[in-house]
Amino acid sequence: VQLQAFGGGLVQAGGSLRLSCAASGRTFSTYGWFRQAPGKEREFVARISWVVGTTYYADIVKGRFTISRDNAKNTVYLQMNSLKPEDTAIYYCAASRDSGAVRGYDYWGQGTKVTVSS
Repeated sequence: VQLQAFGGGLVQAGGSLRLSCAASGRTFSTYGWFRQAPGKEREFVARISWVVGTTYYADIVKGRFTISRDNAKNTVYLQMNSLKPEDTAIYYCAASRDSGAVRGYDYWGQGTKVTVSS
């Protein structure tokens, strides 16, 4: 099983980026995005159920970020709009065998860096 996250980069505040997470090997029940800023702990950003497409967001990104999936491409996306400097972090995608990831995530991608300049 591999999760490959890409799409990060440098963007000005107010700009947008779309991250992608390509999954290979199998599909999982739930996929999530997390991020870790320098000197901070990793935090949850958003998750989506693979079959139904139910989404859930952290309050700090609600209304700005959108998680989606393309079942045919085995890919999960994170569309990030109205980016702020505090969104600067390494973003990780993760996969869980559980609906809603109630027992955590089983696999993690390598991370993609997002830098938002003010």
